[in-house]
Amino acid sequence: MRRRTSRLLGGIALVTSLALGATACGGSDDGAGTESVSAEDIQAALDKGGTVTVWSWELTLKTVAADFQKKHPKVKINLVSERSGDKHYTALSNAISAGKGVPDVAQLEYFSIGQYSLTKGLTDLSGFGADKLASTYTPGPWNAVTEGDKVYGLPMDSGPMALFYNKQVFDKYKIAVPTTWDEYLDAARKLHKADPKAYIANDTGDAGFTTSLLWQAGSRPYKVDGTNVKIDFGDANAKKFTDVWQKLIDEKLLAPVTSWTDDWYKGLGDGTIATLSTGAWMPANFESGVPNASGQWRVAPLPAWTKGDKASAENGGSALTVPALARNKALAYAFVEYANSGEGVASRVSEGAFPATRAELKSPEFLGKEFPYFGGQKANEIFADSAANVADDWSYLPFQAYANSIFNDTVGKAYISGTRLEDGLKAWQDASVKYGEEQGFTVEK
Repeated sequence: MRRRTSRLLGGIALVTSLALGATACGGSDDGAGTESVSAEDIQAALDKGGTVTVWSWELTLKTVAADFQKKHPKVKINLVSERSGDKHYTALSNAISAGKGVPDVAQLEYFSIGQYSLTKGLTDLSGFGADKLASTYTPGPWNAVTEGDKVYGLPMDSGPMALFYNKQVFDKYKIAVPTTWDEYLDAARKLHKADPKAYIANDTGDAGFTTSLLWQAGSRPYKVDGTNVKIDFGDANAKKFTDVWQKLIDEKLLAPVTSWTDDWYKGLGDGTIATLSTGAWMPANFESGVPNASGQWRVAPLPAWTKGDKASAENGGSALTVPALARNKALAYAFVEYANSGEGVASRVSEGAFPATRAELKSPEFLGKEFPYFGGQKANEIFADSAANVADDWSYLPFQAYANSIFNDTVGKAYISGTRLEDGLKAWQDASVKYGEEQGFTVEK
């Protein structure tokens, strides 16, 4: 499930800076090498037993942990789930920096994995057998947890994007469901003209949403090779996004409402926000946050930048990782594998999690599930197709949390002033380059 990470995580920045300094000075290589742990070693650890401390906000892990303990009665899963948002990352970074209190398993959003792997904070799980699981997962999530032949976690869930739309509103104004972003722009104009209080979508500037649409458009603004980084938002594919979105902004066709606020839920419920382009984890949020609109909404494929193109993108998602300072890595990996590629997957999916595993995405039971909220629609068919059409060559910055934290100070100005979106992206690029250089990265201009 997606979570919001709002401001700079000071602990992560500190750890990144310290680690780069240590690397430059020939510091410790703890956590850098690939450990070799056989299936027999893992089984022996399970037979011996012990405690595995797991830091995670994922609610479905509660059932998984209970089931795992029943199967392995000598193992105790200590699930620490009270932390959320920035507090989770700050606590983890502080523990790693202090060298104590580090959990055996940590949930990380995909965009944050690079920061911890670069600073040697994560265990390379390829020596535990994780490298044999590549075909288990869809392309986007697997790409997010790997770097070359190293595997820094197992995908827990994914967020292949789709277009959620209010069918009642579309039918009322005789608006066709858009299949391209140009058609989406036309639909926005038609809707707002018919009802000046209604908008095709809300948007006040969101880093994750922007990078997801750039991903879908074929733009690759980030190139990362260790501490060598390139940041460039000026390619032709990025212009596909800015051309359409600038018109939406200029013509005031986007509701000036920030996502996850009370006004946002109200807009989704009363029809004044008519679509939402986001990840496949969203249905549960509709059901709990907008119950009064049940039956009104439907799901469609994400509009294409070029008619007929099926390219999609991820928005959200996370993995379970084993920190380099974990006390019992064999037991930790056993739990991670159980939760994310073993029996725990079906358990989590049954409780509403959206899988990153190909088998679940192809299963007749999963694909045939009817969603009463969406009028009985088999929405998983659309989500699964989206997952299969996510390009696997996207990269996040090793300091993506910081980059995201300054989005509203750069790109966000395009939503509230005369700043052009492409100029905002250039300002975001420049600020990210400056920060990267200050942290010791080699940034190609």
